[in-house]
Amino acid sequence: MLKGIDPRLNAEVLYALRAMGHGDVVIVADTNFPADSIARQTVYGDLLRMDNLTSAEAAEAILSVLPLDTFVEDFAGRMEVVDKPDEVPPVQAEVQAVIDKAEGEPRPMISIERFAFYDFAREAYAVIQTGERRFYGCFMFRKGVIPPDA
Repeated sequence: MLKGIDPRLNAEVLYALRAMGHGDVVIVADTNFPADSIARQTVYGDLLRMDNLTSAEAAEAILSVLPLDTFVEDFAGRMEVVDKPDEVPPVQAEVQAVIDKAEGEPRPMISIERFAFYDFAREAYAVIQTGERRFYGCFMFRKGVIPPDA
């Protein structure tokens, strides 16, 4: 354990989040996502895990240390429900609330069609699989910057 670091963040996840640069993407995936096979194709190349956490719990821990990109519209995204792109299931509403709290204002995620999300994930920096069992608990976060002290 480290002082001031969310204990839900393990060493491997912290390492990957720290290694990411501005604009790099991390995928937060549910238990049904083909996480291992897709993670092998990412920059990091290995699957990271945050077992026994919901997507919202994992997002809350991740966003406690990861700034979201403020320069782009696709700073965060959610996997669309098949044939219902405007539907926002409870798991996605929970993560949206976590994002809004971390950002200090409402900032809606973009939606990404399911197969486009898989393709997008293959180009990501890393994939983190959670213990989320609800469908469509898959998200992307684009790393922003931390400004210098004034």
